[in-house]
Amino acid sequence: MARPGMERWRDRLALVTGASVGIGAAVARALVQQGLKVVGCARTVGNIEELAAECKSAGYPGTLIPYRCDLSNEEDILSMFSAICSQHGGVDICINNAGLGRPDSLLSGSTSGWKEMLNVNVLALSICTREAYQSMKERKVDDGHIININSMSGHRVVPQSVTHFYSATKYAVTALTEGLRQELREAQTHIRATCLQPEDVTEAVIYVLSSPPHVQIGDIQMRPTEQVT
Repeated sequence: MARPGMERWRDRLALVTGASVGIGAAVARALVQQGLKVVGCARTVGNIEELAAECKSAGYPGTLIPYRCDLSNEEDILSMFSAICSQHGGVDICINNAGLGRPDSLLSGSTSGWKEMLNVNVLALSICTREAYQSMKERKVDDGHIININSMSGHRVVPQSVTHFYSATKYAVTALTEGLRQELREAQTHIRATCLQPEDVTEAVIYVLSSPPHVQIGDIQMRPTEQVT
């Protein structure tokens, strides 16, 4: 059933990165249910192709379009945005969901592991954000939305050495989202930016997209309830 407030997104295009499994796949499905055209990208697209077939069989009003993209490669990302532009017009919603964790600590971790996390968690997110904004600006889309799926590791550092560099990349996502909001405000655009933490992300994505265009939801964090004994 269509969610009130989602009507304005019907038939418009959303890009969901890391859409082959988990949160990305669930978000892609939910948007197709709401009537959007969704480009779901990942390094391998077998799972996305299966999900697209499931959505079609279920009679969902939207469409899921699988796209193979290595997000650690800028040329792949730029090629994807070029294809979206030529085949579908451009991106109206960009959901930066893809993320990568490697057990590489600060004292003994591998440089290659650090680079992998930076490439996907920070640089790919930033490149997709830039290209999505430029796509919106070129088409005079002033109500677009950029959503960064973050982690509680972007707000706290736990005493586990194998998570520390990963946490640094997620703190970067927190800073990048706030910086993006400030730059969008300076650009005098109504394009919105939101940072979500992975609890019930699918519901949170629909919630922020269905909010009125003049409402800015900057950050949604779900924290466990503390028990008092």
